[in-house]
Amino acid sequence: MAAPCIFLLTLTAVSLLGYALRRHGSRTSDPSKNRLALPPGPKPLPFIGNILDIDSKRPWLTYSSWRKIYGPIVYCQLLGQNVIVINSSKVARQLLDQRSSCYSSRPSSCVDKLFGIDFTTALLPYGPEWRIHRRMFHQALRSEAVGSYQGLYQSRVIRLLQNLLDTPDDFENHLQLYVISITMGLTYGYEMASLDAPLVKSLAEFVSLLNDGLPPERNAMLTAFPFLVNIPAWFPGAAFKRDALRSQELSLKSMDDPFEYVRKNMAAGSSARSMVSDLLNQLDGKKDHAREEKAIKECAASAYIAGFDTSAATLSAFLMVMILYPDTQRRAQDEIDSLLTENSFPDFGHRSSLPYVEAVLRETMRWHSVTPLALPHTTSCDDVFEGYFIPKGTMIMPNVWEMHNEESEYHQPHLFKPERHLNADGTLADDPLASRVAFGFGRRHCPGKWVADAVLWIGMVSILSLFRVERRKDGMEREIEVEANFTAGLIRRPLPYSCSIVCRSALREQVARSGGEG
Repeated sequence: MAAPCIFLLTLTAVSLLGYALRRHGSRTSDPSKNRLALPPGPKPLPFIGNILDIDSKRPWLTYSSWRKIYGPIVYCQLLGQNVIVINSSKVARQLLDQRSSCYSSRPSSCVDKLFGIDFTTALLPYGPEWRIHRRMFHQALRSEAVGSYQGLYQSRVIRLLQNLLDTPDDFENHLQLYVISITMGLTYGYEMASLDAPLVKSLAEFVSLLNDGLPPERNAMLTAFPFLVNIPAWFPGAAFKRDALRSQELSLKSMDDPFEYVRKNMAAGSSARSMVSDLLNQLDGKKDHAREEKAIKECAASAYIAGFDTSAATLSAFLMVMILYPDTQRRAQDEIDSLLTENSFPDFGHRSSLPYVEAVLRETMRWHSVTPLALPHTTSCDDVFEGYFIPKGTMIMPNVWEMHNEESEYHQPHLFKPERHLNADGTLADDPLASRVAFGFGRRHCPGKWVADAVLWIGMVSILSLFRVERRKDGMEREIEVEANFTAGLIRRPLPYSCSIVCRSALREQVARSGGEG
C-alpha cells in the first residue's frame, strides 16, 4: 500500500505546485489590469478547475451550453490553466483576426514532443520557425499556385468515379483514396493506386495513431502532470507511452521517406512537379540550406497530416446529406444538367455558373463541423476586451461547432439549407473563403484551405453529375434509415452508414470509364 500512497501524495503535491505557479503566472505587473474581472464562467473547483464539468468526448457541447448562461466569451480553468472559450464568430474575428499580434501563438505542451509532432506547422509557437513554414506554404499553396494543379484534381476525381461505379459499397475507402492521392500527388508528386501504397502506409498509421491516441483528456493530463512522461512504457496503465514511442518512430519515417523519394527522382530527372520539388528548386544559393531543407520536410509532412482525414470526412458527410435531403440533391443535379451536355463533366471553369452547388458545399461545411474545436491559441501579452481582463498565457479555445450553429446567424441551424448562402435572386452571398471559421483564424488560418476547397468542390460536383445517392434497401425492399450520427474526438466524421450509389447517366458513365474524355 505504501507505493500507491506515495504516488498519490506526489501527484497531489505536483498538482498543487503547478496550480500555484499557473495562478502566479496569470497575474500582470500592471495593477490596473489586476483590478479588472476575468470573463464570466462556471465556478472552478480547487486545483482541478472545471475539468469535471466538461464532456470529455464532446467538449464543444459543454462550451455551447455555457454560452446560454455566460455569453459568447467564457472563462474556465483546466488543471490550473486559464482558458477562454470563444462561442461567437464575431468575437473570434475581433480577437484572433484583429488582434492577431497577441493571439497567434500556441500553448506549449510536452505531449507534442512526446508524440513527435512538435515539428508540425499547426503546433509551432509564433516565432521564426513558424514564419519560415508560413512563407513556404504561401509559395506552394497560395490560391494561384493551387490552381495550377487542376489537372491533378481532375484525374483523381475520375478515378474516384470509376471506383464508385465498380464497388459503390466501399465508398468510404474510395473517398479516402481520392483525398490522399491528391495530397500525396500535390505534396510529393507520388502516384498511388491504393491505400496500401508503400509510402502511404506509415503515414496513415501515424495519423491514425495521433487521432486515436491523443484525446483531449489525455493531452490535458500529461500537460498538467508532465512527470508522467517519464513513466516507463512497461508500467501498468502507460499505454500512452507505448503509443508515443511508436508515434516518434513513425514521425521520422513520415518526414524522411517521402522527402527522399522526391530528392531521388529529382536527381534522376524523373520527378513530377510537387510542393517539395518546387521548394527544393528554390534552395540554390540560399545560405541556410540545411535549415530550409529541414523546414521543407516539416511543411510537407504537416500538409499531409492536416489533410489526411478532414476532407474525406466532409465528403462522407456530403453523401449522408444527399440521402437525408433528396430535394437538395435533385436541385443541385438540375443545375448541373441545365449547364452541361449529358456526355460531359463539370470542371473548374463551370464553378461560377453553379451557385447552388457552391451553396451545397458551404452548407456541408457548416452543418458538419469536421473539427468542432479549432486548435487552441494562446495569448502572448495581457489584453482587455469589453472590460474583461485576458492574462498573458491564457489558452483561447474557438468553439467552431457553436459558431456554425449560432441562431443569430443561421435560422434553424440543425437543418441543412443551402439557400441560406444565396441572395434572393439566386446569386451567392458574399462569403470569401478566407472568412470561413472552418479554416481557422488570424495568422493561424489553414494554409491548405485553397487545396481543401478545390478537392471538396470537384469531388461533390462530379459525384452529383454521375450518381444519385439513395437509402439502401434490405432484403424485404424496405429502406434502411440513415441517422446523422457522428464520432467524437479531434476529427468529427459520420458513424458507419449504408447507402445506395446509383449511376444516373449511361453517357456520363462511358465518359468516366474512358478517363473523362467525352
